[in-house]
Amino acid sequence: MTVLSAEQLSFAVGHHQLLDGVSFSLEAGDKVGIIGRNGTGKSSLLKILAGIVLPDDGVLSIQNGLKVVYVPQEPELNLNATVFANVSDGLGEIKSILCDYHQILTQLEQNPNHSPLMTQLQEIQNKIDSLNAWQADAEVNKILSTMRLPENTTVAHLSGGQKKRVALARVLVQKPDILLLDEPTNHLDIPAITELETQLNQFSGCLMVITHDRRFLDKVVHKIAELDRGKLSFYTGGFSKYREQKEAELAVEAEHNRLFDQFHAQEEAWIRRGIEARRTRNQGRVKRLEELRRQRAARRERQGQVQMHLSRGDAGGKIVAELEHVHFSFEEKTIVRDFSTIIQRSDKVGLIGPNGVGKTTFLRLILEELTPQSGKIRLGTRRQVAYFDQMRTALNEEETVFYTIGEGNDFIEIAGKKRHVMSYLGDFLFSPERVQSPVSSLSGGERNRLLLAKLFTRPANILVLDEPTNDLDIETQEVLENMLQEYDGTVFIVSHDRAFLDEVITSSIVFDGTGNLKEYIGGYSDYETAMQREKIQEPVKTVSKSNEKPKLNSTKKLTFNEQRELSLLPDQITELENTLTDLQQQLMNPDIFKNDYQQAIVIQNQINQIEEDLMQKMERWEILESKV
Repeated sequence: MTVLSAEQLSFAVGHHQLLDGVSFSLEAGDKVGIIGRNGTGKSSLLKILAGIVLPDDGVLSIQNGLKVVYVPQEPELNLNATVFANVSDGLGEIKSILCDYHQILTQLEQNPNHSPLMTQLQEIQNKIDSLNAWQADAEVNKILSTMRLPENTTVAHLSGGQKKRVALARVLVQKPDILLLDEPTNHLDIPAITELETQLNQFSGCLMVITHDRRFLDKVVHKIAELDRGKLSFYTGGFSKYREQKEAELAVEAEHNRLFDQFHAQEEAWIRRGIEARRTRNQGRVKRLEELRRQRAARRERQGQVQMHLSRGDAGGKIVAELEHVHFSFEEKTIVRDFSTIIQRSDKVGLIGPNGVGKTTFLRLILEELTPQSGKIRLGTRRQVAYFDQMRTALNEEETVFYTIGEGNDFIEIAGKKRHVMSYLGDFLFSPERVQSPVSSLSGGERNRLLLAKLFTRPANILVLDEPTNDLDIETQEVLENMLQEYDGTVFIVSHDRAFLDEVITSSIVFDGTGNLKEYIGGYSDYETAMQREKIQEPVKTVSKSNEKPKLNSTKKLTFNEQRELSLLPDQITELENTLTDLQQQLMNPDIFKNDYQQAIVIQNQINQIEEDLMQKMERWEILESKV
């Protein structure tokens, strides 16, 4: 069943045609990933589908009664309200009642014997009963728990990644029929990205999502829609399947253009022959040449590819850094605990872990910006460091693109050769008109390209890249990957892009959030595989301290819903423990890895999920029991 159709949509910004007669339809349950170069109009397309922007021409039809929800790149949230208030924003009149209910519960935790509050709570509970809103409250609480969001925290106090999770949670609570997401994985760490993948795989409506995360596309979408030169082309499957189809398509297009240009050149040569040829020329052939000229003029050439070159400079010493029993804490939080390692020349090291665990702090230790509180860090000789800062502090908003690179000069030296700034910026896809624009006018992708261009003007034997792929389109990411693969200096990379890490790093240092760091050989997928093996080899864990069910006590301190929840938890915990035991017994059979490795991986993933659910249940039970 068709839920949305677009016919001949056109949209331009100035003289730049972003959409040129785009037509397509969405069927029920479609999940589509939109890809394309930065600035091709992907966000404009989603805004048109959401009704935020009107097309210059064309017709958009959406089935009556369907709810369409759009989430922009930067979340639009009420910064002065709590997380719960923002997430429940899409519930209409129910929202204020549920917010009041949770606010009073919080107050009662501080003052449990406050009679007026108890009276208010009873009144609100009656309202919730009359509106049949308990299910909505449960949905909000479930989403908050799943996405690891603190319900009573004011949004203004959250990090960028947490704000993005709040915006996504609010959308999922609304249960839209058509969900439009613009760069949802930006600012999210890998655990949050994988959780979002799970949520979207369970989402039953239509999805259109803009993203440059190739692993995310393979996990979530069933179709790829590429916006290229004003046209939207669809491909079946995830990103890996798209890449195969696209390579064949580009080869056909290149051959077609070659034959067209060859024929066009022959006809131009004919028309330019001498007087005798012009006297006898065929009028039909002249008209055909005019049509060829029109087609050639109308053909929009594929945008060029970024050209990146980096000089390693001085080779430096064989040892880049040697860490011996290093310990570092910040504001009572342990960042690094008793960690030792040796990083050598040409190593490409990925730093992996959730946001806020101290990856950037670790880099600052390596860069001598911080000193460990105990242990030793011995650094190599002749170090030339180039640092890509995810906050882009090296860019001055008031300067032009041209000045940012040339710093007042028309020429710069790259790898021992003199280059004009205009020519060098052209390698990074900055047009002659764009190079005189201020940095403040650039998009996120353009700023990242400019920072990379600035970074690569100086020789370096150590590259430190903190979230280098944010906002970069897929083609530019792949060019950067190829350059880093060929680069023979040392590279440190902080990134949540799993595909990028797989292509570049040779080893990883993983942060668990408590100061414990562990090293793994290979890319991100190798780390995932190693983690699965470690869990399989671990002895069976006893999640509960005893085989007895948690004791249930009634108390006036618990609300009605909490009492009901506490009464259900023992059976839920027992059921999860029984399921966990059965699955672990299946994995203890050594033949399963020989005969059906894929099934073993499926079972292990189920075990991981059940262990997580079990721990959440146990933690919730302990919280409720503590009120007794």
